[in-house]
Amino acid sequence: MNSRPLLHSILAISSTAFATDFDIRNPNEFSKCVASTAPLERLGTDMKFLEGPQWIPAEGGYLVFSDIPSNELKKWTAKDGITVFRQPSNNTNGNTLDNQGRLLSAEHSGRRIAVADAAGNLTTVVDGFEGKRFNSPNDVVVSADGCLWFTDPDYGLSSDPVTKQKVGKELDGDFVFRFDPKSKALTAVAKDFSKPNGLCFSPDGKRLYVADSGTPKHIRAFDVTPAGTLENGRVFAQIDKGAPDGIRCDTEGRVWSSAGDGVHVFAASGELIGKILVPESAANLAFGGSDMKTLFITARKSLYAIPVMAKGIR
Repeated sequence: MNSRPLLHSILAISSTAFATDFDIRNPNEFSKCVASTAPLERLGTDMKFLEGPQWIPAEGGYLVFSDIPSNELKKWTAKDGITVFRQPSNNTNGNTLDNQGRLLSAEHSGRRIAVADAAGNLTTVVDGFEGKRFNSPNDVVVSADGCLWFTDPDYGLSSDPVTKQKVGKELDGDFVFRFDPKSKALTAVAKDFSKPNGLCFSPDGKRLYVADSGTPKHIRAFDVTPAGTLENGRVFAQIDKGAPDGIRCDTEGRVWSSAGDGVHVFAASGELIGKILVPESAANLAFGGSDMKTLFITARKSLYAIPVMAKGIR
């Protein structure tokens, strides 16, 4: 299935179609990403706060995404629209697939990374560091060697109304972690983030991007060493509307980031080449469809989709 048949299926059940607005900074480069006539489709709305979209290629293809306050994972298919996929979800935020095709979830209230087997049964992969519980794992990706890389800000912890301190926080920071499921080794690969959030690898796996949605509101890039450590950390791009949250790479090395006004698309050099403007602030995004050329966007209370010309990677 290419993007056009998928789009026709979307149109058949979509509640709303929008004439897409763009903020184009580099016309030549942006034209390689999205067609000027590409429609933005709202696939569903009136949910609570959406996050963590992940395309699942099995069973003809479907999207899983999180409604965090509703304590649910949702499922979207072109045939059936939006249904409940998992409830309760332990307030899952980010989702991804491991190299065996199993669904990994970063659970806020579960304070763990969990994996689902073929029957949907959940098992804890990792839930603490140096004898202390995680804060509230936010997003997770998997490298070619099968290791899990994930962020652990404290967004999922409640705050004491008087002291304003996070209730139940055990770690002394908000870290980026790497977990090797073979050796069971867990490493804090970055400890100097304000609020580490979305993360993704470059197509060759040699660069890791991490969004900081705290005070900096930027995306940082790191070189990944053969030993699984991070080097040469630097600011890759700054978000000028809202904050970066979910991020994804396409096969050409461009970085697509959610932001307050929609989706920002950056060249591999860090140049902002354009924006897809969305009616609601975008929290996360994922490429999907059999050709990975449909961009799904979780934006506050609604799920959107737009056909794109770039091919994404998970």
